[in-house]
Amino acid sequence: MPLVQKRRVTRQISIGNVKIGSEAPICVQSMTNTQTQDVKATTRQILALEKVGCEIIRVAVPDMEAALAIEKIKQQITIPIIADIHFDYRLALASARAGADALRINPGNIGETKKIRAVVDCAKDHGIPIRIGVNAGSLEKQIEQRLGTTAEAMVESAIRNIKILEDLNFYDIKVSLKASDVSRTVKAYQLLSLKTNVPFHVGVTEAGGLYAGITKSAIGIGMLLAQGLGDTIRVSLTRDPVEEIRTGFEILRALGIRSRGPELISCPTCGRCKIDLFKIAEKVEKALLEHPSQIKVAIMGCIVNGPGEAKEADIGIAGGDGMGILFKKGKVIRKIHQDQLVDQLLGEIDNMTKTSEELNGTKE
Repeated sequence: MPLVQKRRVTRQISIGNVKIGSEAPICVQSMTNTQTQDVKATTRQILALEKVGCEIIRVAVPDMEAALAIEKIKQQITIPIIADIHFDYRLALASARAGADALRINPGNIGETKKIRAVVDCAKDHGIPIRIGVNAGSLEKQIEQRLGTTAEAMVESAIRNIKILEDLNFYDIKVSLKASDVSRTVKAYQLLSLKTNVPFHVGVTEAGGLYAGITKSAIGIGMLLAQGLGDTIRVSLTRDPVEEIRTGFEILRALGIRSRGPELISCPTCGRCKIDLFKIAEKVEKALLEHPSQIKVAIMGCIVNGPGEAKEADIGIAGGDGMGILFKKGKVIRKIHQDQLVDQLLGEIDNMTKTSEELNGTKE
């Protein structure tokens, strides 16, 4: 039985120039944590996210100043931008007019039908989709009173909100069902997948800091993707959003769905290790964060096992006592003083990338 099942068939929508749906690659997105009205800070953060592979960005729109800022932000970035709206339908209208590529709303908290219709009409006029964001922590009161904050309640909310939009002849919809725990999140997506072909944005919300957040997200998002559920993903961390993108791509890589940049493997170290492998691995990982190549890089603690255990790596280094080695595909290339290990490894990776580009005719 394959690790990853065939993807659920969904309708296709477009967020800017990014296609979303089962016929398109699973997309990795994030959300800024700056004040959106601070155009300079928000743009700077989005550009940093673009460098590490972020494909769609969402920004909070709590007031009109934030909505209007979208126009200036859009002029300086290349990836599509989603405006995150709660309660005030006028902010959705202003965001669309400012150039937002999609709106994230919960139709149930927008208010009366005429307000929802105004948002839908505006989205139609600007040719942008709407993401219905269902969150276990902010369900409609009548649903929560009857079903609690369960997966079933989340699904009922999603179906209700999808119907609101489709009754207005609007079908460019994406939906998310997020809870702060894995079990409710996974169950909700499983249940909803049987009831609609709307694309899914998946993630575990309020997942926590770095370790708890990565663990919950890897298990929750990983389980869903392995079942063929999910068209876009976001790893929610109380951290620099750059870490969200890195984690998202690592989840996709681990499942064999997508890969971006070099894959780094490293040993956990033992008593044979004579170098500070923690710092070396961290330095190499940081240096390769924006690197375009798709190679496997090994950082090993000792010469005894290094090349053999990492023989599948395209290139790697292994530490010794004062000296280390550089190896390719398990074969030792040369010995290097340990102070030069990282620099020479990175230099070799650059040379390999240049050679590959020249052979493939992709170098300008």
